[in-house]
Amino acid sequence: MGFFDGYNISTSGMNAQRERINIVSANLANAQTTSTIGGGPYKKQNIVFEELLMHEKERSNAIKNHNNIEQTTLRGVGVKTITESLDNPVMRYEPSHPDANEKGYVAYPNINPVVEMTDLIEALRTYESNIAAFQTHKNMDNKTLEILKQ
Repeated sequence: MGFFDGYNISTSGMNAQRERINIVSANLANAQTTSTIGGGPYKKQNIVFEELLMHEKERSNAIKNHNNIEQTTLRGVGVKTITESLDNPVMRYEPSHPDANEKGYVAYPNINPVVEMTDLIEALRTYESNIAAFQTHKNMDNKTLEILKQ
């Protein structure tokens, strides 16, 4: 493990959670959007993460293990894709609404604000955990440098 690997892992986690916060915020902001440019109600977005691995041969100081087998190390986490939900819209009877169909029903996004707020809180807590890991790594490095100075 390299000197900066801990920082890189924490930073990648913060970036991934920042993207998650943006997606959840967009879902909350559009929970009542009944008409989009593409037509129909807003579709909830979901984020999918993936682990980012770095093969040892990609490192500048590539080293094989004792069996001469290539190893992989964790580089962090990243956003694999952002998908749209396949859930059907929620139909509400509102005949005076400008987006009502011929039967008087309006299609609303199938977004539960309570679930979205829970996801938002979880993303914020995970972001904070990555900050704490970054700070801990920094404190350990500072302490090591202090010891080496003596």
